[in-house]
Amino acid sequence: MSDDAGRKQLGSLRTKLFYGFGSVAYGVKDAGFGGLLLLYYNQIVGLPAQLVGTAIMIALVFDAFADPIVGQISDNLRSRWGRRHPFMYASAVPVAVSYFFLWFPPHLSQGGMFVYLIVMAIIVRTFITMFEIPNSAMIAEVTSDYDQRTSFLSYRFFFGVLGGVAMTYVTFKYILSPDAAHPVGQLNPVGYVRYGLIAAVVMVSAILISSLGTHRNIKYFRVPPQRRISLPQILREMGTSLSNPSFVVLMGAALCGAVSIGVAASLLLYFSTYFWGLSSSQIALFQIAGLLSAIAAVSVATPLSRRFGKRKLAIGLFITFILIAGLPIGLRLIDLFPRNGSPFLMPILFADRFLINALGLVVVIMFSSMLTDVVEDNELKTKRRSEGLFFAASSFVTKATSGAGAFFAGQMLALVHFPQHATPATLDPHIIRNLAYVYLPVIIFMYTLGMILLSRYRITRESHQENLRKLEEAAELAHSPVAVEAELTEGLPEPVPGE
Repeated sequence: MSDDAGRKQLGSLRTKLFYGFGSVAYGVKDAGFGGLLLLYYNQIVGLPAQLVGTAIMIALVFDAFADPIVGQISDNLRSRWGRRHPFMYASAVPVAVSYFFLWFPPHLSQGGMFVYLIVMAIIVRTFITMFEIPNSAMIAEVTSDYDQRTSFLSYRFFFGVLGGVAMTYVTFKYILSPDAAHPVGQLNPVGYVRYGLIAAVVMVSAILISSLGTHRNIKYFRVPPQRRISLPQILREMGTSLSNPSFVVLMGAALCGAVSIGVAASLLLYFSTYFWGLSSSQIALFQIAGLLSAIAAVSVATPLSRRFGKRKLAIGLFITFILIAGLPIGLRLIDLFPRNGSPFLMPILFADRFLINALGLVVVIMFSSMLTDVVEDNELKTKRRSEGLFFAASSFVTKATSGAGAFFAGQMLALVHFPQHATPATLDPHIIRNLAYVYLPVIIFMYTLGMILLSRYRITRESHQENLRKLEEAAELAHSPVAVEAELTEGLPEPVPGE
């Protein structure tokens, strides 16, 4: 294949599908960490909720150091498999093995189980980082087009949601099934080992399929010249890049949103089980809403981005998200929502879940696409490309969804004295209502703070195009005869006049 044809195929549907498919692995992992892990270790294993949240948060703090290291190393790696693929291949089997053992803990004391959860969560997060960051960073090597980046990321997030909702649907519909001893399927401990095994197989398959599918494109990726720099210089450059103003406000807004989504995801199963009184089969139906919302979000994200621009669209959707977040719970608290068992309950909750998921996914797509535009903005200022580093920071923020979210959710559960091994029939109804009273103000405050920060992001379509123009001019100037002569004679003694 000629170079021109090879570069043209980078924007093909085939490339988008293989690129996006890898996020199935992250979607499965994130759904497990965000929705199941707190309930499993709290209600099934019997570890206090605040300890479960703290363990997951400790693993997130470890990510704060591991993620940028992986990103920086992949930025500077050169191999016959490119900068990103060696990490992606190396992550596949360890991710699957460690994820399985996360759901198959040995019999330990409370302190031992706390340590086990910390260690396994760190291992899973580290190996998923080795895939997720290099895979995410590839987008800036594939295309610099303002709208095509949104298209690529739409596929990525669609497959991420698909992996999460499909695995969750199968889990609640077929794996976490009720029996005589456990009438509530999600409280049945028997299914969680099967879940861990099936999820592990799905994750390793998605990683390998995506890595192999994009392997043929490696030679066409944009790769900057190799640089040999010392560790102190690496740290200085990391600090300079991560202090980019647009990056700082974008990540601040994303962190607020991620924490809010994480709290909501961690407590969703608690509210579904104890507040709405839903069965595992009913919870499984909500995954259909998640899939439909993913299709809707991917369909409208790129057209809406072209029409309004990424920043305006993200802010507008963020405001809408704030207005409807927690609306069903709020209405129930003031007795303006159908009672449990009402035929209207499921359809309304289904519609609410669809709308929330669709809005949230479009916002997340805009965040990631805006982040890719920071790469060129930063390159213009620093003369360096730092895709891996930026996506490492983005990955850390994304992991805050399940890390910080689970931590705060655990503290909320402890605050309202939510008991271990609780059942809907025996739980004091005042406890779950008190949880709702704590939950709603927290997520609304965090979403509002995120929207305020997002309004300070300054890169637009026009400024991005100007950045690309300046970078192209700088590249042409660097290859001019004068620049080439200066590069070849660098370090030689100055000529003496008259010689």
